[in-house]
Amino acid sequence: MTRDFIHINDFIILVEEASAKTIEVDSCYFEEPLIAIAFYGSGNVDLSVKYGQKRKEYQHTKGLTLSFYADEKVEFEHTIAPDKDLKCIVVATAIHNLDHLPNQEGEIFGELLAELVKPRDHYVEGPSFFMTPEMEQIIDSIFANQYKGKTKMMFFRSQITALLSHFFGQLALMQEPKLKSTHRDKLNEVRDILLTNLENPPSLTELSKQIGLNTTKLKKEFKEVFGVPVFKYLQNERLSNAHKLIRDKKATVQEAAWQVGYDSLSSFSNAFAKKFGYRPSQIK
Repeated sequence: MTRDFIHINDFIILVEEASAKTIEVDSCYFEEPLIAIAFYGSGNVDLSVKYGQKRKEYQHTKGLTLSFYADEKVEFEHTIAPDKDLKCIVVATAIHNLDHLPNQEGEIFGELLAELVKPRDHYVEGPSFFMTPEMEQIIDSIFANQYKGKTKMMFFRSQITALLSHFFGQLALMQEPKLKSTHRDKLNEVRDILLTNLENPPSLTELSKQIGLNTTKLKKEFKEVFGVPVFKYLQNERLSNAHKLIRDKKATVQEAAWQVGYDSLSSFSNAFAKKFGYRPSQIK
């Protein structure tokens, strides 16, 4: 388990990363009441939030962004397993710091996270959604960065600013009147099916039959919840997994392409460059 705290203006940035060969439970608390936004990267760690006699469970955390208010009496418990790594970035600030945040950020918190600014319990859950590809790319870049010292701080500052901009931008869009999905559990199931079959995924018709939702609703509601069409989501996950394999030196470029379902190396390289802005062969 690695846990780093970074202070940027009046924000506290918590960067957590852990893996395990057996099931392990890691608990943590905040030392003071905070408004926070958690961004979960690769891995699909389970999260349990406990306060008093209450308990809130989160079992589909990969790609999840979750806003909340929590005080010192709230316990956050992550269950880490061999196939469920923890990669989480938490951006937090105290309520009394909102007036001191730069660029009217405090006003944005008050407008879009009003229930957290004036909490009525030890733990209050705010809006949550699955990140856009752009947000996932920022999370991946933060965990992959190799910078040190002042350069690292400059990098973190720019990435966290971009991440918050995307978060509040998506939140503003979500608060516009629109039809909300009534099939979130089924869509989470679709997501899990895709993630466990990256190399040979089922067709839309097969997915529809597996979850009992017609293809039209599946396509419409999946994009509504996850921000991208079904197979764009699949492509993003394939490329992110390939990036990790190459970066961690667990596979060559060719091997990584095969492992995530690409038969053509040129198609893989072109798609990779379009997503990340550089070729897979440029990863060091």
